[in-house]
Amino acid sequence: MMISLTKNLKASFISVIFFIFYQALAGKEFPNIVYVICDDLGYGDVQCLNPENGKIPTPHVDRLASEGMIFTDAHSGSSVCTPTRYGVMTGRYSWRTKLQSGVVQGFAPCLISQNRPTVATFLKDNGYHTAIVGKWHLNFRYLDPKSGEEYSRNKHKSPPVGAKIPDGPVHRGFDYFYGFHHARNMEAVIINDQVVKHEDPINMLPRLTRESSKYIESRKNKKNPFFLYVPLGSPHTPILPTKEWQGKSGLGSYGDFVMQTDHVMGEIRKALKATGQDKNTLIIFTSDNGCSKAANIPDLAKQGHKVSANLRGSKADLWDGGHRIPFIVKWPGRVKAGSQSDQLICLTDLFSTVGEIIGVKVPSGSCEDSVSFLPALSGEKIKSTRKGLIHHSISGHFAYRMGKWKLLLAKASGGWSSPKENQVKAGAPRAQLYDMELDIGEQKNLYENEPEIASAILLQLERDVRRGRSMDGPKSKNDIAEIELWKSLSNRD
Repeated sequence: MMISLTKNLKASFISVIFFIFYQALAGKEFPNIVYVICDDLGYGDVQCLNPENGKIPTPHVDRLASEGMIFTDAHSGSSVCTPTRYGVMTGRYSWRTKLQSGVVQGFAPCLISQNRPTVATFLKDNGYHTAIVGKWHLNFRYLDPKSGEEYSRNKHKSPPVGAKIPDGPVHRGFDYFYGFHHARNMEAVIINDQVVKHEDPINMLPRLTRESSKYIESRKNKKNPFFLYVPLGSPHTPILPTKEWQGKSGLGSYGDFVMQTDHVMGEIRKALKATGQDKNTLIIFTSDNGCSKAANIPDLAKQGHKVSANLRGSKADLWDGGHRIPFIVKWPGRVKAGSQSDQLICLTDLFSTVGEIIGVKVPSGSCEDSVSFLPALSGEKIKSTRKGLIHHSISGHFAYRMGKWKLLLAKASGGWSSPKENQVKAGAPRAQLYDMELDIGEQKNLYENEPEIASAILLQLERDVRRGRSMDGPKSKNDIAEIELWKSLSNRD
């Protein structure tokens, strides 16, 4: 018995020593990671990405781009909020879950199952301190702190102060959470697993700005590297620029709100520099989908500002304006300043990328749709068996991008832009096929001209869906048995 106990103590001691050594190594060599994802910021809303038709000043993001790398062909996992965020966290398309269209509304179990690895659990298990400051929008429940009973969305417009959260970000790999669930409950300020106060939603963006900086300041001189996920709630509705930003853009409240959102990037970088952490921090700036129609897109266009630049469509659509998004990376000493990559990537790729950065294989049961873009940061070609990207609209319509070709299983936008599916004239092709090299604006439908190409792309899409993963490897399971690819009944004809 004594011998066994001694062996156990030695094993525990060795494990502790190894862990301390590993943590020290991690803190010395692994980069901090700051991932800022805006809400409904269009590709054309960043001025350096849209120099001819971008009229909203975005000096801080422009500077980030000049010191890092711009990805010109980066896409969100969906053209709306929740599905994209699920993909960022899990490395898996959200349509593989029960969520086949739309977004979640809160007051419900978390969309990320408890046993599914997230980028946060992965980094935490590998020595990182993890924090989220911002919008979750992946569902969680609210419980009465005294009785433990679950609050209902039917009875509560907003979760009461004091409500406890049993399945939020701190239960999905984050050490710290400060923020809110989604726009309709933005007044409910949450810290970790509890609603701590109700406040005017106009104060949320300034709060997130301050809290992001405070978190960075708190990590000064810490041995462990950190992962800070900043999913902003702006410039999504409610469009609420604070007084100091009102009128700044000369383009109305949306332009002002975009400028205030750009300011967040500036404050984060200021905090990194002030604490001496800027040299070893990888920064990624992006958006969850295209610009929303709530921004009054036609009015902005009259003033010379095109929210999607030269792309067709906007938030919710299958056209690229719905899901091609700003994606800018700065990593001192690793990414060449002022560089650009035209390689095709997706927001689901974060998980596999950080795995390659720290040299640790991603967990089994994760990253079914995630490919590392680390080689691209050095100007090298991304190596992958993934044949293409799957796009998804708010109504659940599918599209597939393979090389220069893009096949849309929809007659129209598949989302909110006109024409919608029910507005298409009789006799229109049941699908769309575009050559994205020659026709980035998706104006010339080649579906009926190139049937062999369309058929080949459709077969690959069906394969990726059926196998539960986008790359070679063990077959995985979708969360539901049947996933309907042709959402419009008339498209089956």
